[in-house]
Amino acid sequence: MSPLTNKELEFMQLDVQALRPDTSVWLSQRPTSSEEKLLVGQQRAMDALTQALRQRGCYSNVFAIIPAGLQKQQVLDCYFEDNAWQHCRWYDWLYLADPDDLLRPLCVNAPSGTAAEVMDAIVEFIQADTATRAELQQQIISQYDTPKLRDYMQRVSDKTSEDFAGGQFATVLVGHHHPAPFYWCDRVSEARLFGQIGVQSIEGTVRSDLHLIEPGLIHKANGGVLALEVNQLLENLELWRRLKHFLLSGWFEWPQSSPESGAAYFYRPQPVPVDIKLLLLGNRHEYAQLREYDEDFDHLFPFLADFHRDFPLYREPVQDYFCYLQYVWQRADVLPLEQSGYSALLCASARRTEFQQELSLDSIYLTQLLREAHDVATQAAKTQIDDSSIETALAQQRARESQFAELSRRSIIEHQVKIDTEGEVIGQVNGLTVITIGGSEFGEPSRITATIHYGDGDIIDIERKSDMSGNIHTKGVMILSAYLANQFARHEPMSVSATVVFEQSYFEVDGDSASMAELCCLISALAESPLTQSLAVTGAIDQFGNVQAIGAVNEKIEGYFALCQERGFNGEHGVIIPAANQPQLNLTPEVINAVHNGDFCIHAVDHVEQALELLSGTSNKQLFDRLRQRIHDDHDTTSKPWWRRLFD
Repeated sequence: MSPLTNKELEFMQLDVQALRPDTSVWLSQRPTSSEEKLLVGQQRAMDALTQALRQRGCYSNVFAIIPAGLQKQQVLDCYFEDNAWQHCRWYDWLYLADPDDLLRPLCVNAPSGTAAEVMDAIVEFIQADTATRAELQQQIISQYDTPKLRDYMQRVSDKTSEDFAGGQFATVLVGHHHPAPFYWCDRVSEARLFGQIGVQSIEGTVRSDLHLIEPGLIHKANGGVLALEVNQLLENLELWRRLKHFLLSGWFEWPQSSPESGAAYFYRPQPVPVDIKLLLLGNRHEYAQLREYDEDFDHLFPFLADFHRDFPLYREPVQDYFCYLQYVWQRADVLPLEQSGYSALLCASARRTEFQQELSLDSIYLTQLLREAHDVATQAAKTQIDDSSIETALAQQRARESQFAELSRRSIIEHQVKIDTEGEVIGQVNGLTVITIGGSEFGEPSRITATIHYGDGDIIDIERKSDMSGNIHTKGVMILSAYLANQFARHEPMSVSATVVFEQSYFEVDGDSASMAELCCLISALAESPLTQSLAVTGAIDQFGNVQAIGAVNEKIEGYFALCQERGFNGEHGVIIPAANQPQLNLTPEVINAVHNGDFCIHAVDHVEQALELLSGTSNKQLFDRLRQRIHDDHDTTSKPWWRRLFD
């Protein structure tokens, strides 16, 4: 058997430069001065909002998906600094008593900011002598002219204060002096959103009155933009139905009291005409649910403002991201960053996205990181945040969340869980898995073993047989079975079967990221060729043996690295990953230093045969020839039945 040459090994082994983003390219484009800018890389979402704000009518509202790391109110504040609904029409709204039916107060609008003046003028008009009212009436109409106010003045032109029982003439529902560019309802409830009509008990009689009418945000935002959190709205479907009703009808009707409320049951203020632009804030799951289960939703909310959580450098100029960092830095209120600090911050930002060519827009995470790095720098009496301050802050974050990882690794060190990291074994390989427990996520190796026996070519997945396999893992085993059949049983059946299992696994196994490791393990058992235990493997495969990308590649590498580091490096430790995952690599300085020193290596492969050569140290031709000899019946005369040999 001929081992791989050094040249072949070097071809698949990644150098240090590939293990982290090259921040020097980004830093070379850093502007000397940057303006603060939160909304970078969000042109698609901003265009959707702008297009919606150019239109009016109930069928032009917006659903906005804003990831959790982007603070919603800050995003909207920044957008509405430079944008507004082009059809805003702000009015003050009053309820005025109807002398002909005191239980049906009339809704009247007035120019924005004049509600108190109008109410005082009407009170003065009602109390004035009827002979001198003509001039007052003309003055009110000319100064505060709206159609509804004109109609009301005509209605009360000959009424006196005696016509208004109780002396209640008017109340201001909504008064605007400086209307907001948008109104924000972060705690949705019936009273907060729709307002309410209070009641009072007078001499045993429960009744309502003008001064007991309380507006909701629907009334305050009437004529402008209202932003709502959809998850709280959907907790009470009756609120959603009412919201749809006033959008479609253009009128807000006060809820009718129950008959048990006595006299208050008959108190029904006139509906309020509503013209509003609604902005629902939610996640993609809520958006999909509304589209699927509400037939009106697509018509009412045709505009989707989909905000990104990441900044794609392949599409956006990196200079814009430095403007975003300036915004975050100002909000964090920390020491300035030196050049190395920017480099470490950019690496941490890219790690957050899991791609080397994307940077995070999670302003909450970045603010927290900067403040923690500021504390580290301050404790060290530094005047700037450098790379060591950032790396120390990141190490502190990892340490706070590493308890479960350390306990799991300790069980391996103490041999409670058997994981070999040295030597060679037939039918055994170290797969790489990710464990999520208690909110923590970490990578660790898992021992995969395979055995063979006489059979008809079946691959028995013990995880599936014991109902501990998820659907995706089961699919992965079926795919590797298809690869084996295509490679070794295309023209004649296999005469052996095999079993494969995750040893000492006591929870459900899912995902196909172990399918390459399982296939290598099976081939090792079938060919009786040992595999090195110094290398751990992760990767999914297709039916032709091509290696496909997997998730959490950094966590998997770092989990195996931590185990090898604690046991002591032997110069051969490393991992095999899919080449497609190379753009996602963003490893800790400890791993990078170990690779640089030759203590640890990372191999990237495109095909399972490359992984087999690395693990076995044998060329695939020799390995596969030996495997074919073992899995097919021997066809020489010594294996023929005795009765056939008699006649041949």
